[in-house]
Amino acid sequence: MSQNHPITPSPRLAIIGLGYVGLPLARLFATKYSVVGFDINQQRISELNQGIDVTLEVEEALLKSALVDKSSNEIGLYCSNQLADIADCNYYIVTVPTPVDKHNKPDLTPLYKASETVAKVLKKGDIVIYESTVYPGVTEEECVPVLEKISGLKFNEDFFAGYSPERINPGDKEHTVEKILKVTAGSTPEIGKKVDALYNSVITAGTHLAPTIKVAEAAKVIENSQRDINIAFVNELAKIFNILNIDTQAVLEAAGTKWNFLPFKPGLVGGHCIGVDPYYLAQKALEAGYHPEIILAGRRMNDSMGEYVASEVVKLMIKKEIVLHKAELLLLGVTFKENCPDVRNTKIVDIVHALKEYGIHITIYDPWAKPEEVMHEYGIETIQKLPSFKYDALVLGVSHKEFADLDIATLTKETNVVYDVKGFLTGKVDGRL
Repeated sequence: MSQNHPITPSPRLAIIGLGYVGLPLARLFATKYSVVGFDINQQRISELNQGIDVTLEVEEALLKSALVDKSSNEIGLYCSNQLADIADCNYYIVTVPTPVDKHNKPDLTPLYKASETVAKVLKKGDIVIYESTVYPGVTEEECVPVLEKISGLKFNEDFFAGYSPERINPGDKEHTVEKILKVTAGSTPEIGKKVDALYNSVITAGTHLAPTIKVAEAAKVIENSQRDINIAFVNELAKIFNILNIDTQAVLEAAGTKWNFLPFKPGLVGGHCIGVDPYYLAQKALEAGYHPEIILAGRRMNDSMGEYVASEVVKLMIKKEIVLHKAELLLLGVTFKENCPDVRNTKIVDIVHALKEYGIHITIYDPWAKPEEVMHEYGIETIQKLPSFKYDALVLGVSHKEFADLDIATLTKETNVVYDVKGFLTGKVDGRL
C-alpha cells in the first residue's frame, strides 16, 4: 500500500447486493472495516442477521463472527435494507446481477436501480465501485449519469468511480474471494490507487491496477468469453466424435498429455458469468458497428447443447425400443454447476424442455436446489429426496458429490438408458458427451 496514496481516512463501506458476490466480499471487508451490507430483499436480510446464508457461500460460523448488532463505525458487518443505514458510508461497492433478457441482450436494470439507490445518499468525496459484469463503458457512460442526475453532484469533482470485476466461483471453497487476485481501476489515477489500496488491504492474492475503468471492464468480459469459446470448441468435438463413434473423453485425455494442450471438457454452459459475459461484449461490438463472429458462434454452439443431449438420449431409447410417451426418466441435478444451490441461467432446463416434447415423463432430483426457487424461475417441479422407483432412463446432468455413490442399477429398469453429461459416472453408460 503506497503511503502517498492512503485509503480514505476511516473507510466505511456499503456493499449493495448481498448475493453470491456481495456477501463473501462484505464478510471479508468486515474483518478490517465497518461494513453495511445492503439488499432490498427483506427475507435475505433477516436470514443473514441470523447467520444463515442460503447461497452456502459463507459458512454460518464465519458469517456470525463478522456480524454486529447495529450500524456504527465498529469493525464488522451490519446487514440492512434501510437506506438510512448506508448514508454515512464513503465507499459504495455495487455487486448486483447483470443478466441478459430473452433475446440475450444485456439487461442493466439492476445496475440502474442500484445506482439510483446509491445516488440518494451520495456525498462529496465518496467513491462508487462497481463489481458487476458489464461491457466496456457502462460504468462511466451508463451508471455515472444516473449518479450525477439524482445526487446533483459532479463526477470526478464531487464524487468518483471505480471498477473491480468480481471473480467469484460459486460453490468453490478453495478459490475464495481473498485468494483470487483482484483487478482494480479508478476514474482518475489518484482514485485508482485508492481503490487498489482498499482491495489490497484484504485480498491476500494481491491486486492488479488497470490503467482505466474501461480496461478493467473489458478484462472481465474477455475472461469468461475465452472460456466460453474453448468449451464451445470441445462441445463441437464431442458432436463430431459421437458421429464417428469415438470416445471424446478418451481423445481429450490422450491430447492432454501434450504440455500446452488446454484441459477443457464438453458440457452445458450456464450460470451468471460464462454464459452471459460474451453477450455483453458482443453487444458493445455491435453498437460500435462490428459483428463478432467467433464469440457469437461459440454462444450458439453452447446454447445448443441441452437440445443435443436430449436428442442423443432419445436416439438411445429408441434403439432399445423404449416407448417414449410412456417412458419415465430420472434427471440428476438441475443447478448450473456441481455442489452449489445456484439455478440461475442453468442449461439443464433446455434438456428438460426438449425431452418433454417427446412425451417423456421426467423426475428431477437435486439435493442442492430449492424446489420453490426452481418452480419460481422455470415452472419446473423438482425433488430433494432420492425416489424409490425404477426408471426407463437416467441422465446425469450435474456432478454433485451426492451422485458419486448412487447405485444406478437400483434406479433403473432391466432395459434402460444411462446418459452421463459430465463424464462423472464410473459404471457402464450408454452415452456421454
